[in-house]
Amino acid sequence: MKKIELHLHLEGAAPPALIRGLAAEKHQDLHGMFDERGGYAYQGFKDFLKVYEAATAMIQGPRDYARLLEAVLAECAEHGAIYVELFISPEFCGGADLPAWRDHLGAMEEVAHAAAAQGLDSRAILTCIRHFGPERARKTAICAAETSGGWVTGFGMGGAEDAGEASDFAWSFDCAREAGLGLTNHAGEWRGAESIRDSLTLGVTRIGHGIRAIEDAALVRELAERGVTLEVCPGSNVALGITDWRRHPIARLADAGVRVTVSTDDPPFFHTTLSHEYQMLAESFGWAESEFRQMNQWAAEAAFCDDTTRTRLIKELQ
Repeated sequence: MKKIELHLHLEGAAPPALIRGLAAEKHQDLHGMFDERGGYAYQGFKDFLKVYEAATAMIQGPRDYARLLEAVLAECAEHGAIYVELFISPEFCGGADLPAWRDHLGAMEEVAHAAAAQGLDSRAILTCIRHFGPERARKTAICAAETSGGWVTGFGMGGAEDAGEASDFAWSFDCAREAGLGLTNHAGEWRGAESIRDSLTLGVTRIGHGIRAIEDAALVRELAERGVTLEVCPGSNVALGITDWRRHPIARLADAGVRVTVSTDDPPFFHTTLSHEYQMLAESFGWAESEFRQMNQWAAEAAFCDDTTRTRLIKELQ
């Protein structure tokens, strides 16, 4: 089945084998970062962030990022994706220095264009890191604004949800909006519905995760009425112990009229793939082709792409 994915962290999608290879090339010891099967090993969300950043530290320079993107897009294509939006942080691409970011971007754009020629289109959502603070977020926003258009079409924020309030980052989101970028923000994963309401003040049209909206009936109605799209990553939520498959709120949110989409977040960290997400949702809720087609339609309509690409995607899905 053809699929659209809106919430995939480039660094978080790094295959463990690639990271081990890069570590060996750089003579770095990553002892304790992998389990006995070769996958990433961590305990809880805070530890996940530490392992995530340690793995990311092995990806250095434009050439490494090009290799990473090539591996990630190949994995996406294998699982039926025809369009993917990738969260990429300039913080990890030269410390959010604009000239350094341009070098990284150029290398990745070559890979993205080659993949598009083979049938998998993609876009970049530049992402500030919430727990790095508002001042550093401004540097990422400037990188996004200065390289907007083409492959860079969105701006968002990830990281620890309990670091300040979303409104602390208003300057960065205003900067990105003025540059014509689509806006999204991680919220409602660990913190409750109030974090989603705070995010909506930033003018976002999408929310990363957003599953705890289910705790507030008025907010659910507001999301449905405003057409806000949730980038739901069920396997990520299950792996981090937030919920389990059969109690996951994605079905209740969809039944309430909220636009939900399916993504993998950081797939090798959560031992998942896009195909696995669909399989587990089918088993948990009895969903079939019609439900998945609707979610992919919503994803195409919410994608941060040009209208020509959107029209093409919708036709392909049909």
